[in-house]
Amino acid sequence: MTETSNSSTKAQRSPGRGGLSGLLHRHENLRGFLLMTPTLLVMGVGIIAPFFILVTMSLWTRQGFDFDTTLTMANYARTWNEPIYGALLSRSFWISGIATVATVILCYPMAYFVAFHVHRNKMMWIILMTLPFWTSYLLRVFAWKVILGYEGVINSGLMAVGLIEAPLEFLLYSQEAVIITLAHAWAAFAILPLYVSLEKIDKSLLEAATDLGDGPVARFMRITLPLSLPGVIAACFLIFIPTTGDYITPALLGGPDGAMIGNFIQLQFGPVNNWPMGATLSMVLMMWISLIALVFLFITRLAREKIA
Repeated sequence: MTETSNSSTKAQRSPGRGGLSGLLHRHENLRGFLLMTPTLLVMGVGIIAPFFILVTMSLWTRQGFDFDTTLTMANYARTWNEPIYGALLSRSFWISGIATVATVILCYPMAYFVAFHVHRNKMMWIILMTLPFWTSYLLRVFAWKVILGYEGVINSGLMAVGLIEAPLEFLLYSQEAVIITLAHAWAAFAILPLYVSLEKIDKSLLEAATDLGDGPVARFMRITLPLSLPGVIAACFLIFIPTTGDYITPALLGGPDGAMIGNFIQLQFGPVNNWPMGATLSMVLMMWISLIALVFLFITRLAREKIA
């Protein structure tokens, strides 16, 4: 009787195992996919769908005040043949690249100090370093406009101590002003990944290198720098990608010599009302950034293998 009742109980449970719950129980990947479904829906609606709309629109052309929806590569050919687009892309990559390098170089020592020389209240130090960046990005850009202005803080201070007789005009509305502002505005995005990568380094490795006779420089080049490269790479990507398409800082501080591709894209979607060309420039910018990122990753991988 007991065996009969057990077999009947298993028979009653088997249909449940054969349904959705049984399928989820047997397939772990399917359970993970269902957990990711809300995120995938948001990405699909907010990222993937607009991307395909942008790709489709880049294949249109403007005809007067309307758009010709006939698919064509004319806009892409125009960006390749007209020198102004290449010049804007080159200037954008140059400004963004210099700002990225400057930001990482300036933020690395701060992250290094907190990771290796602060033993208490590290979170407080991180908060204090990122506190200036809690304000609006636009406010920080306007602050630098005041600092670098014709009668700004720098010019007024230099004139007060007698180092210059007239204000320095090159400080504002130049590529240098854009680089300085971008380096400051995006510093928080470099400090955090650098700190995380440095904090994960096993301190016993540094002690072992010291016992084997390595000095501070050799210890840094052989251990600290290679092990912190993931944070350096992440910081470079987090700064280079968004700053290349920035248009607020160049518009307020760049002037004619500091205009970037983002300003031209904004004009296409704004006053010019040439959305297909704006979409094309956006796609070209994304393709170039992806190519540069792949080359950067390849070079970094070779450097890590050589250092190791």
